[in-house]
Amino acid sequence: MRILPVPCFRDNYAYLVIDDDTDTAAIVDPGEAAPVLAAVEAAGTTLVAIWATHHHPDHVGGVKDLLAADPSLAVVGHHSDRERIPQITQAVGDGDSVTLGSRTARIIHNPGHTSGAISFWIEAEHAVFTGDTLFGAGCGRMFEGTPPQMQASLAKLAALPEATKVYFGHEYTASNLKFAAAVEPESAAVAARAAAVAAAREADRPTTPSLLADERATNPFLRVDDPVVAAAAVAHDATTDPDDPAAVFGALRRWKDSF
Repeated sequence: MRILPVPCFRDNYAYLVIDDDTDTAAIVDPGEAAPVLAAVEAAGTTLVAIWATHHHPDHVGGVKDLLAADPSLAVVGHHSDRERIPQITQAVGDGDSVTLGSRTARIIHNPGHTSGAISFWIEAEHAVFTGDTLFGAGCGRMFEGTPPQMQASLAKLAALPEATKVYFGHEYTASNLKFAAAVEPESAAVAARAAAVAAAREADRPTTPSLLADERATNPFLRVDDPVVAAAAVAHDATTDPDDPAAVFGALRRWKDSF
């Protein structure tokens, strides 16, 4: 299997997921159609499906044009997004699966960023597509969820094997690491990752995918049960209960929103 990032807009990523056994492909989160069609042509594959992690236009804005080019494409999205992604042909929920040729992706429901946010977990490839739920060193804003929901969603992703490659929706890693350094200023892991990310961006290389092991070590939103992270949350908001992971997460998210 090949997974090719497809840059869209200023900082979005769609992903072309290619099953080489059948020479078929799915596109994850096509915010716009033109870069996707160019990537499909360059890869010499056949697009058969669209996998949408959530309904925001910068992730599904290209669906209409892709369907105009090929009306037979399957469109996968959470069942609660049927009205917001009206082109859905396969509505899914937590624990369901979708196939691409010889590969299977399991659906992980991640409410928080949006109520219908999902991730696609391809266990055989140790790859997960997280949209705007889990970013490199960060997470998405809560537009339609609560801190307990979002924290639980991130915990589900954090429980995947540490060798999992995380394919996220935006190139926010460098700015997210600045916040991580504010939360854990003495963290050698955060400093080392920030240096590596800076070098990658200087060379115009994407920071996707990241390794889940690195997210566990440097992403404050996955580290809400760490005493240092909890203490930083309390220092920012004295009303925070340091023994409540959802409360710590909520304090961190509010801090990040105005960082």
